[in-house]
Amino acid sequence: MKNIPNYITLLNLLLGMLAIIFCLQNGMITVQDERELAGYRIELQPEKLYLASFCILLAAIADFFDGFAARLLQANGEMGKQLDSLADVVSFGVAPSIIIYQFLRLSLATEEDGLDASMIWLLPAFAPALAAAWRLARFNIDISTPSHYFRGTPVPAAGLAIAGLPLIWWKATQQWEIDILTNKWTLYLVAIIISILMVSNLPIMSNKPRGKGASAFLPQFSVILTAIVAALFLGWWAVPVTFAAFVIFSLVFKKQIIQ
Repeated sequence: MKNIPNYITLLNLLLGMLAIIFCLQNGMITVQDERELAGYRIELQPEKLYLASFCILLAAIADFFDGFAARLLQANGEMGKQLDSLADVVSFGVAPSIIIYQFLRLSLATEEDGLDASMIWLLPAFAPALAAAWRLARFNIDISTPSHYFRGTPVPAAGLAIAGLPLIWWKATQQWEIDILTNKWTLYLVAIIISILMVSNLPIMSNKPRGKGASAFLPQFSVILTAIVAALFLGWWAVPVTFAAFVIFSLVFKKQIIQ
């Protein structure tokens, strides 16, 4: 019974590995198109990449329930803590980085001589994976930060924000949406900002505020309300919008969060 939380953590890890596989099975193809001067255009097939996003979402659910099971069974051992961090690096660090890597490949391929671009242009895609490893290692040895808030953006939240990109692509109906997702500078910005937020010392709300009553949960309620409204009106854009709200409301309610 005591190992049930660890088995759920392994499910998180398995889903992260499946997400990576779906990312790598996806790729760029050349499609014959008489409208193009050369007769061909490059296209990113979303069928596998969006499945990676769903795997990351399921991994986040498993990540929630392993902690819940650990508290329920009073199995808060050191092994579970370390195993959870290792799984999170894969599911919410490496897998999201490969998503950005694939979008960067597409972005570069649409440029002149882009297929011959140096690997250096793709390296920023791995910043979230490196930041996730740093963030989780710091978390494991941090004994000074209270449990009612986080120091830096939690790795699962950052991974989910990136996982929203293929879902936006999958359901995109406007050209400007495609343009944003195939702009390398936008992708660099996303990778760098999310990485900085993970390793920062910003106080970020948790789901366990210190106070009691509805007022103690005002930051969390604000994020939930934003997520609901965004989901109703913005579709899958609600994913990055909710992440932004998570960070912004953490800063707005900073004094209440750290009290």
